[in-house]
This record gives sequence, structure tokens and C-alpha cells, in this order.
Amino acid sequence: MSDTVPKEEDGMQSADIKRVMELLPHRYPMLMIDRIEAMNGSESAVGIKNVTYNDNFFQGHFPEKPVMPGVLIVEAMAQTAGALVINAMGDTADGKLVYFMTIAKARFRKPVEPGDRLEVHVRKLQNRGPVWKFHGDGKVGDDLVAEADFSAMIIDTTENG
Repeated sequence: MSDTVPKEEDGMQSADIKRVMELLPHRYPMLMIDRIEAMNGSESAVGIKNVTYNDNFFQGHFPEKPVMPGVLIVEAMAQTAGALVINAMGDTADGKLVYFMTIAKARFRKPVEPGDRLEVHVRKLQNRGPVWKFHGDGKVGDDLVAEADFSAMIIDTTENG
């Protein structure tokens, strides 16, 4: 992993697309985060998805009225949280992956459309051992467009078995 993690003046960290790709195994077309702002240790972060008509899911959802699928908004929340956890683990993150476990209380309030800048705010609710629980809010401007609680588990890919 990169030794250079951008630091913001207030002590928060950010991650450009290169750093996001170091933190996450996802690649096109499943990488849902363009950058991460304001990573606060393992506590919270804000992921950014610049939604464009060129995103592949708009070909079928829906060509006449393009709307970002809600499950992909939740995936953006999970990716932001996963990157936050891996970043916070530092050198101990080698060989680790973050796997989705649960999604609860998902609500979709407004459509996300091409041209929107989706901000994904994630906040850690708790973690016990390898299991982490988060709350995520999706926002476009000041509007809450989606929210969900979700959990993930850290898996060590270097272990046998």
C-alpha cells in the first residue's frame, strides 16, 4: 500500500482515486467511489461518487429516465466503510478483505440521477473482533437520498482453510 496518504489540515485523511483503488479490490464497473474525504480514523468518512450518464447501469436502469439503483448506493456506502476500515488498519491490512454481511433499515428517499454528486456519509456504530457495523447516509447537496445500517466482516485471505 502507498506510504503517502493525503492529510487534511484538520487531521482528517482523504483518498484520491489511486488511494481508493489501493484500499479496495473493486474495479470498473463495480467501483462505486471516486474519492473519499474526511476519514476520521475508523470512526467515519465521506465517500464521493460523481454520477454520470456514462455509468454502465444507466443502460438498463432506465434509459428513458436514468436513476442510480438503490442497491448501488448501498454498495457505495459499503465501499466507503470498507476503505475506511482498511485505511485505519494500516500495515496490518495486508491480505485482508471486507465482506458485506447484513443490510438493515434501508430507505431510498429521492432518485439519484446523472449529474448528481452523491456524498456517502458512513459512521461506525460498533466493532467487535472482525465484525464492523455502520450507518450510512447518501446525500445529494443538502437532500438525504438514501440511508441504511449495514455490517461487514474482515476476512484474512492469507489464512488456510
